[in-house]
Amino acid sequence: MKQLIFILISGLLISSCGSLDLHPLSDGSSETWNSTPEEIEMSLNGLYKADFWLKDSDDWTDDWIYRDATTEVTGATINGETGFVKDWWTKTYKAIARANNILQSISRAAKVLSPEQINAYSAEARFVRASQYSRLLTHYGNIVYTDSTLDIEQALNMKQMDKAEVLKKIYADFDAAAAVLKTTYGSAELKRATKGAALAMKARTALYMGDWATARDAAKACMDLDVYKLHDNFSNLFLSKTKNSTETVFGLPRSVTLKVTLGDCQNFVSRNSGGWAAKDPSWDLLCAFLCKDGLPIDESPLYNPRRPFDNRDPRCTATIVEFQTPHLGYIFQPHPDSVTVLKISDNKYVENKDTRSIAQYASFNGLLWKKGIDGDWLLNSWTVEPDNIIIRFADVLLIYAEAKTMLGETDQSVADAINKVRARAYGTVYTNTAGYPSVATTNKNALIKIIRTERRMEFAQEGIRYMDIIRWRLAEKVLNKPNYGLLEPAELRTKIVKPGLWFFPQTPAIDEDGVADFMPMYSAGLIKQIAVRKFDATRQYLWPIPSTEVLTSHLTQNPNY
Repeated sequence: MKQLIFILISGLLISSCGSLDLHPLSDGSSETWNSTPEEIEMSLNGLYKADFWLKDSDDWTDDWIYRDATTEVTGATINGETGFVKDWWTKTYKAIARANNILQSISRAAKVLSPEQINAYSAEARFVRASQYSRLLTHYGNIVYTDSTLDIEQALNMKQMDKAEVLKKIYADFDAAAAVLKTTYGSAELKRATKGAALAMKARTALYMGDWATARDAAKACMDLDVYKLHDNFSNLFLSKTKNSTETVFGLPRSVTLKVTLGDCQNFVSRNSGGWAAKDPSWDLLCAFLCKDGLPIDESPLYNPRRPFDNRDPRCTATIVEFQTPHLGYIFQPHPDSVTVLKISDNKYVENKDTRSIAQYASFNGLLWKKGIDGDWLLNSWTVEPDNIIIRFADVLLIYAEAKTMLGETDQSVADAINKVRARAYGTVYTNTAGYPSVATTNKNALIKIIRTERRMEFAQEGIRYMDIIRWRLAEKVLNKPNYGLLEPAELRTKIVKPGLWFFPQTPAIDEDGVADFMPMYSAGLIKQIAVRKFDATRQYLWPIPSTEVLTSHLTQNPNY
């Protein structure tokens, strides 16, 4: 709580380059700052720091494997001392304090700003404040809410606000922002929060809170702006060369030159290309992608477990590297007998470091991430600059479809929203229903299943899956299953390769939640248990309040922490 009090009280002097450092005394003070348009814009710029736009990690989900390791979430060890629990709380309240400071002090510039300018700047700050409180509300549940800077006595007496009241205030901020913010920015203008961003983030917040009507209406209002459209190529959307896509409703730029880059790249890159191939997609995710007939792998006659990438939804091979295909300069093949592999640049075979028969720490399950990864990842000392997409139009469409479905409003607009997303993956328009497995059903239960699978295929490795399994109450199911992978090379050759069972010895059953059952293969000794995941349903659907905040304040800890 001491940290929170300091953040709420300090006024947070904003530095010009978006740095978190405070200004030297010679540069200004909280008593006079935000007196000019330039100072206000500098303060607003500080609210777009990547540190303030935190994303859930995919390694908290069943889409992920990191060798034999688990995280605090997937190992059920999360507590009030967990690093990201404290870090998210502190950084988010810091952003809120900065937004509050702008809103409280902007009147100082009233003599040099028009009412329209004041409204525009205030709207931007309210958008940021609402987005930050949304993250706190959905993750911690019971939080402290303030819309102003506080003195010490006030801060010490702050208590948690009822979640429903916090949600009302978040909606009010998003509505106020959407009413004022620009719909688009000109090519010469700095891209900032827009009307569509406020509506989209409101829709996402409502979805996460189970407020279906609000989610539906906000998503529809964003769609009706007719500003955003799906990027024409799913794979290219996530590459560094794609900037300011019309699909991005709200995002932050990255720049190698300005040292704002994506980190931890080597863990995702193949070992042949100089990476570590340590953080990989799970078999759970691979088996979740539908076949081209729109059926799950255990129902489709198109699925062949020996060639698991054939006849799958195109997002499968856009997300996970297909065997025997070029990837980062080499043909990728984790087969234990493929001890050499083709290096494409000189058309020569070299030692294959992407099979565990050569490299002990090659991918433990034979899979690698492909989504967003290209040759740029091998340059600039593993620093890359893809846009940091916070929310994109595909999410708005699927939010709309899910909200309408949960409300029982399963009309043609629901199918259209899903089909637009799915058709893009197949490189066609949604009206060409012969070109992809289009959705036509109006059955609510069937649509719920379709939408959940669609979200998993569409948003893998984008920080979306965690909140989906939390709000669907699936985490206790999918995170209490082991993470499986390949047998050790000698045993793999004997039990899998020699009998002709490579890659999957069997087709796993897929249940009503889209979850694959690998237990029969494991019980038969055909696959290996890599890591034991755990999830405590009695507490983990909310994060704990940081321990220091509870011990030194009036805050009540979340149940069972």
